[in-house]
Amino acid sequence: MKIIIIGGTGTIGSAVAKELASRHTVIIAAYRQGDLHLDITDPTSITQMYKTVGKFDALIATTGNVHFGALTEMTAEDYQIGLHSKLMGQINLVLQGLASINDAGSFTLTSGILSCDPIRYGSSAAMVNGALDAFVKSAALEMPRAIRINVVSPSVLTEAMDKYADYFRGFESVPAARVALAYSKSVEGAQTGQIYCVK
Repeated sequence: MKIIIIGGTGTIGSAVAKELASRHTVIIAAYRQGDLHLDITDPTSITQMYKTVGKFDALIATTGNVHFGALTEMTAEDYQIGLHSKLMGQINLVLQGLASINDAGSFTLTSGILSCDPIRYGSSAAMVNGALDAFVKSAALEMPRAIRINVVSPSVLTEAMDKYADYFRGFESVPAARVALAYSKSVEGAQTGQIYCVK
């Protein structure tokens, strides 16, 4: 299969690329490095990426920004970061990708544990993650040409605990290599409309 990994230079994206590269043709798209440069907040950038790649079999999105902050200090602009980047960035990848993805192809998006197990300062991430989960379940009902769509919802990564441990007390972290298996299941399996929780 020809698989595009958005954010393929990040911690999760790199692990997914390592998991899939031995069996498939992997194309890495990222903001600064990779085979292709992409800004998911810019629809024109997404359009150009699809023109460059041409037909493909699967797209995996492992990127998107959100703002973490105390609820009493959050502004509408702070919430817009997650809505514009992680939420609509991934949704636009799907909407534009429908014209280029092959029959029976798949999209795999990324949400996260905070929509079902929230933490302090994470209201924006929880909101965006919940919206992505709901979008995938609904979009799966309308996907044409046997195209599938799923979302992976991981807990905090083991590789990130040195930075985020204070926010995730009591959480069991998961290694990126184990999270990558959920993306493999989504791409290489047959399920659609699923939320793969990895915790």
